[in-house]
Amino acid sequence: MRPLTFKKSVLATNIAILLGSAVSISAVAADAATTVTADAAATVAASENIEKIEVRGMRASMKASVNDKRFSDAVVDAVTAEDIGKFPDGDVGESLGRIPGVAVNRQFGQGQQVSIRGASSQLTSTLLNGHSVASTGWFDQQAIDRSFNYSLLPPEMVGGIQVYKSSQADIAEGGIGGTVIVKTRKPLDLDANSMFLSAKGDYGTVSEEIDPQTSGLYSWKTEDEKFGFLIAGSLDKTEYQRNGIESLLSWGEIVPTTFQQDRERTAINAAFQYRPTDNLEFGLNVMSLQLDANNANTSIFLFPTQQGENTCLKTNAAGVCTLVEHTGKDGFAFAQTWARKASMSSDTIDLDFAYQADTYKLEGRIGKTKAEGGTDLTANYGQSIGKPEDFAGIYDATGDVIDINIANNSFDANDFNGQLDTQGWALKKQPNTDEESFATFDITIPVEFGAITSIKSGISYADHDVSQTTEAAQSSGIVAKDASAYYSGTMSSGAGFTLPKPIFDNMINDAYAAVDGFTLDKSGYGTLQEKNLALYTMATFAGEGVRGNFGLRYISTDVESDYYAFSPTGTYADGLSTDKASYNDVLPSVNIAFDLASDLILRTSASQVISRPNYADLFATSKLPGLNDGTPGNEKKVTGSVNLQPFKASQADVSLEWYFSGEGLFAATYFIKDVSSFISTRESLNQQIGIEDPSLVIAGGSSCGVGVYDCWTVSENYNANGGSIDGIELQLQDSFDNGLGYSVNYTFADATSPAENYPDRVGVFSDSSKHTVNLVSYYEMDDFSARVAYNWRSEYMMRELPGFYGNREHQAYGTLDLSANYNITDYLALTFEVVNLLEEDSVQKGVSPVDAEGVISEFKDNYPVWSFDGEARYKVGIALRF
Repeated sequence: MRPLTFKKSVLATNIAILLGSAVSISAVAADAATTVTADAAATVAASENIEKIEVRGMRASMKASVNDKRFSDAVVDAVTAEDIGKFPDGDVGESLGRIPGVAVNRQFGQGQQVSIRGASSQLTSTLLNGHSVASTGWFDQQAIDRSFNYSLLPPEMVGGIQVYKSSQADIAEGGIGGTVIVKTRKPLDLDANSMFLSAKGDYGTVSEEIDPQTSGLYSWKTEDEKFGFLIAGSLDKTEYQRNGIESLLSWGEIVPTTFQQDRERTAINAAFQYRPTDNLEFGLNVMSLQLDANNANTSIFLFPTQQGENTCLKTNAAGVCTLVEHTGKDGFAFAQTWARKASMSSDTIDLDFAYQADTYKLEGRIGKTKAEGGTDLTANYGQSIGKPEDFAGIYDATGDVIDINIANNSFDANDFNGQLDTQGWALKKQPNTDEESFATFDITIPVEFGAITSIKSGISYADHDVSQTTEAAQSSGIVAKDASAYYSGTMSSGAGFTLPKPIFDNMINDAYAAVDGFTLDKSGYGTLQEKNLALYTMATFAGEGVRGNFGLRYISTDVESDYYAFSPTGTYADGLSTDKASYNDVLPSVNIAFDLASDLILRTSASQVISRPNYADLFATSKLPGLNDGTPGNEKKVTGSVNLQPFKASQADVSLEWYFSGEGLFAATYFIKDVSSFISTRESLNQQIGIEDPSLVIAGGSSCGVGVYDCWTVSENYNANGGSIDGIELQLQDSFDNGLGYSVNYTFADATSPAENYPDRVGVFSDSSKHTVNLVSYYEMDDFSARVAYNWRSEYMMRELPGFYGNREHQAYGTLDLSANYNITDYLALTFEVVNLLEEDSVQKGVSPVDAEGVISEFKDNYPVWSFDGEARYKVGIALRF
């Protein structure tokens, strides 16, 4: 059956045939082949070991990655570091984006999350050396989810990454899109006294600052290679700036904005290995990741249709005025800064062992991972700014990006129309925690059951605790000051504006001075405890021209959430309530590789997979994220539930792989995922819940009517169904003796679901681009290497409801990156990198249909809701390795 004629309607049949016939296929192969003995299995293992190469240079890195793919039983792609500190990209997320089927979600200037084969980034499971990593966010406008933030992980610490696109029974469940396994380095794999040191200067074209980056690694082992240790560290400081335009039409606003962040990323990795005998090995790995992320978001709120004399020249189909001429008479603008003291950390310690006996192999891992993050304090300063005549001109939202052509777009501290003080209603802190204790044990037994060569069984257990807290400040003695106390100089902003530059320390210090104490906000409190048990058995088989594995994985999950119950009268209970739920499932999988020729492999796989609901969706808390936030129309009540079932999919793929040279590969893959259950959001507008919002009192009313201050959007999550993803991957790469090499891949992913499953009524999966393209070319000689890489993805939906930013479509995005390396000596090298050389902008539109109920008008008919200026980053560095 050709991949292009493989239809969705026969998915279940194909999976049943593959799962049911795995043993019979093996038996047929065994009959056609000589009996697989232990000696033959050892010969096979030895031949595979011969293919393992010492990784040096780009070409060797490509060969190592090709070998990972070629000799795996599952559908696997890999990224391999050429040498210590020589990861292909300066960002782990960006490197993952070079892999076929993988798309990067870039926010705040980095590749933070990845989606695989059309599935949301929240459906990607990330494992560090085989186990999950606790992770929290630093931004209070983003929900707590299960995705790993790759911006925490310095690439210098990574030895390689494997992306499993198909499932197998011995890999932890959780990735409907796929599973990313990040591997750190081990001391017994390196030469004794291996050392690496690097220093870089990082320049951003928006921030116009030069930021330092440093990293180092030292590895040592005894002469008999029985004991070794490794220590690695990294310290990056970045003054990041993002300029853009945001729209809040529910309050009549177009908002040029500047987000500034002082990032300080610290990472430490210590690894120890002890091998007392050839058959026994112990390992200890300690990883500490810290990101200080203090930030200030400064905006100027313009009211072209709500304040002063104006004429609407054009209206779109959703009734939104997209072209406005303002006379400047009675004009008005408001400037404000949200200052957040924020951070996130992740600490992991795990102990592993492996014992190889004559008749079995026993492996195990126990450990703990813990993360803390969120905002330690949030403060707001705002005041009207400018003169009415400043805002006369044309406001044009008819294109992809809002164009603002007015009399004056440059302001400083002297333009504020009064003194400023910290707003008591905005003072709060929102700490989050994420903690997991885990243990896994596996046993592998060589057997001679026909073509079956081994049976591997295991058990894993994880006890996971997550908490979210919001504490409102009690304040007094707030003193108003001249704007010069909080702003000094100017900075660039979106739409060509120049805005006053905030003095972050002064804002935070005065905010702390105004705080008398904190009280618990019951709407923002919730805990979650999740206990996950998994048992599995997997058989590996090999015969003449065929190999693979098949197995079953049983999973059982118990979940409970503590929260303060919310009454219909708008009050919270004094004591905590607890909701509990549980579920279990059996997940089959099979992977088969047919060696059609020495260089040609036909690979098939089928499995059932799950991804657990996001933590934010499971909290049973009734949250009120828009209460008294200074933005009328943003009032929301959000209620989660522990009864949500996991995302679940049946999936299959078939691929043909041609290995025409040592680094040469052509592969074509067809894949399909039938998603029987996934989680979506539905909303009801203009609901009364028994609470009046002070922001609506200031505004004089709401969409429920003049003088009505109890007017909310009620949001809830539920299990939807009917989604499917199918597509193709094409991959071609090779290198030549003259030093040139290339890698090209293309992915088509059609990820659809009934439009009624989403409040925005757009029937595609979140984060899913229909088309993704990667083009990489490199040149490498003894002392010089250079690489050019272009990544492009078509439009995709970004969904953050019920959060502040809502659901919108990110337009097609492409980035061109360069890197070069020159070896001055055998030990010393100069490095050069450019990320996003073409300064591609991030453009986001509201694309909901006009008749979509419950959707704010600005998110309809292609209105340009958000846009952010593209930034190129240039890095020059020096590296020492020996």
